[in-house]
Amino acid sequence: MKLATIIPVVLFGLFGWALYLGLTRENPQDLPTVFLEKPAPALPPGTLDGFDSPAPDVLTQPGLKLVNFWASWCAPCRAEHPNLLRLAEMGWTIIGINKSDKAADATAFINELGNPFSAIATDRTGRQSIDWGVYGLPETFLIDEAGNILLRHAGPITKRVWDARFVPIIATLTPQ
Repeated sequence: MKLATIIPVVLFGLFGWALYLGLTRENPQDLPTVFLEKPAPALPPGTLDGFDSPAPDVLTQPGLKLVNFWASWCAPCRAEHPNLLRLAEMGWTIIGINKSDKAADATAFINELGNPFSAIATDRTGRQSIDWGVYGLPETFLIDEAGNILLRHAGPITKRVWDARFVPIIATLTPQ
């Protein structure tokens, strides 16, 4: 057999294998993170004008908290927003990280839809998002009081997602 015949067959086989792995994944939103049960990376230093900036020690303050990466141009972020407002009303501390957005657009987004965030940091260049491993928006991280990442969720938080992914982890940490 000629090498010119073998190479396409091997490449097709590798492509098929990669496709099989992608399609048989239990939940495509279960993204691995090297930070699982390790300290979260630093929050971006910038803040959105007119809103509170995250305290330097916010990730290690008592209680569980959420870090949510979002942008005004992100349609799934808009869809997720009412759920974040409900979580904030329930007492959750949610730190928003506005990623690669214009300040005026981000401010208009919050003013229009409401502010679920206890503080808003900005990542204009996307550098801190890379440090967190964020590749799409929205992405939300569940953080414990030691500042460790307990869960990474890619995509909007819906009631179904909250109940299926977040509640079981929270239940293991909350005394009954």
